[in-house]
Amino acid sequence: MLHLLSASLIASALALLPSPVLATCGNASWYGPGFHGNRTASGERFNSRAMTAAHRSLPFGSRIKVVNQSTGRSVTIRINDDGPHIPGRIIDLSEGAFAQIASLGQGVAKVCISRV
Repeated sequence: MLHLLSASLIASALALLPSPVLATCGNASWYGPGFHGNRTASGERFNSRAMTAAHRSLPFGSRIKVVNQSTGRSVTIRINDDGPHIPGRIIDLSEGAFAQIASLGQGVAKVCISRV
């Protein structure tokens, strides 16, 4: 009986853990120069060169792998802001993070994101 109770408690505890986000694909953009030094929604100061991003629903502190669908280049970032606030975009990367996977002049890249 104790074994069944322990297994039940473990299963209940695991159910409370956040589930990993399955890969989501869409458009990513970048932001930086005008926001550098301002406070993000998480309260920290935005650093346009840091490996961070804004997402509408992922919790602050989430680590996300972002893969450029065209080039295969990837970057791991941390969510520290909310957004993007432009329809049709799934994530807003810092300038530094976007530069790791695409040309800044491109402005928008087709990416897939997944929780690390």
